Amino acid sequence: MDTSPLRAAWQATWAGLGLTPRPALLGELLQRHAEPHRHYHSTQHLLECLGQMARIQALAAHPAEVLVALWFHDAIYDTQRHDNEALSAEWARQALREAGGDDALADRVAQLVMATQHRVEPATADEQVLVDVDLSILGAPPERFAQYEAQIQAEYAWVPAAVFSEKRREVLAGFLARPRLYATQAFSDLYDAAARANLRRALQVLGG
Repeated sequence: MDTSPLRAAWQATWAGLGLTPRPALLGELLQRHAEPHRHYHSTQHLLECLGQMARIQALAAHPAEVLVALWFHDAIYDTQRHDNEALSAEWARQALREAGGDDALADRVAQLVMATQHRVEPATADEQVLVDVDLSILGAPPERFAQYEAQIQAEYAWVPAAVFSEKRREVLAGFLARPRLYATQAFSDLYDAAARANLRRALQVLGG
């Protein structure tokens, strides 16, 4: 795929921080996102997230920090691990320190990456923006959402089909049960209704 939009976005992200990453870092991240076991958590997802970030960036307190976290939030991704976010957060922390960022900056970005575990409500404006961007796929047009569901299933091809269906129903039903799917009003207005329709449709397909 053409990576020039990603390269331009990468340069703009670091310029916003006033830092310069080591030259090989972008290539390493793109190589990770192109791993063969990734079907959804790929450069496609990264590009989609960057596009969504442009819609909502003004709501972030520290937009450049959110952008760096966005680049790293799936840097490590293996469906047979349970520490992907922690490893990705540590990589982000290390990259920022290598670029001359202070510990406070590195820790803030690492905490943002950890927020994409989606286990607790995002606590800060920056966490809200990042989490909403990461979940924007739920409100995608039906065709893209169906593709997303197929991509997730492909990433878990090692899981027996019946087990995958049961666990996936739990995940989707959990999202549907939330009073608010999106933390920001902007994304709530844009995507909540479409996301709930997508989730209901997917649950029907899964027999839930």
